[in-house]
Amino acid sequence: MTPAARHSAGADWRDVPLAPVVLVFGPEDFIASRARDGIRRKLRAHNEDLEITALDAAAYSAGALGMAASPSLFSEPKLIEVSGLQSMSDDFLADALAYLKDPAPEVTVTLVHGGGTRGKKLLDAIKAAGMPRVECLALKKDQDKAAFVTSEFQLAKRRIDAQAVRALVAAVGADLSELAAACQQLIADTTGMVDSDAVDKYYGGRVEATAFRVADAALAGNAPVALSSLRHALATGVDPVPLVAALAMKVRQVAKVYGARGGSAQLARELGMAPWQVDAARRDAGHWSAEGLAAAVQALAEADAQVKGAARDPVYAVERAVTLIATSARR
Repeated sequence: MTPAARHSAGADWRDVPLAPVVLVFGPEDFIASRARDGIRRKLRAHNEDLEITALDAAAYSAGALGMAASPSLFSEPKLIEVSGLQSMSDDFLADALAYLKDPAPEVTVTLVHGGGTRGKKLLDAIKAAGMPRVECLALKKDQDKAAFVTSEFQLAKRRIDAQAVRALVAAVGADLSELAAACQQLIADTTGMVDSDAVDKYYGGRVEATAFRVADAALAGNAPVALSSLRHALATGVDPVPLVAALAMKVRQVAKVYGARGGSAQLARELGMAPWQVDAARRDAGHWSAEGLAAAVQALAEADAQVKGAARDPVYAVERAVTLIATSARR
């Protein structure tokens, strides 16, 4: 089999190039699963009779890789998926190094390594051979998760606005598989541009999404909506701590962009924000003066201490902070 491309680093997990050996490396299981599924789909598109064999590198018996790769009676293409390379046995290391020097024709071997330095000799050999390496790193920053959401919608040829992206990440962004499932649900169940109302319909019950609704209304100077959203959240059991945290994050972003000059991409790099966050913060900044922002920052510092134990009534503390912020903003 002739590989579609050979480059040892930077292979896109959404479109993995076919090659005799593909390394899927890193701790994010969801991305690794997507990469493996993509390889299967590409191979099956060439031949529906693809034969798939699964091997475990940790419980490997010498010779198993060569046996799995040996030609079948009718020479059907084969896919060998090897998991657990981070715990690989010495026998697997030896067989894999030998196989890499002379891969079998019509066979694709996907090697899945959960991260770490185990088998470094094999990892270096894969790199030297120019085989694709797919990085499967956890998406820890909100801006990376936002880019993931945007990409999911782009792949489906659908649109989602920046506020909806932010709300969705806030609601379900802790787990990448949940975030992907949420994207697919919105894509399947809605039409046209997906906005924050659609996100709220499906995921508005999540604590973080509720917190950002309160923060958005407060920073826009809409006190009635901010307070009604806050009271609804508190009545349904939302803890005051994430509410204050969401407000504080929003106010910090507005303070960062307040008076700043330059394009969204430039400021995003300088301030450690995503371009859509810069745009949203700039819109909010239009409601604020420097003095008002200073008062909001001080009010939130006090509220943060109070909801974390410095006050007897944390609910009153967060209501007071929301009221002060919403009435300080210019409508």
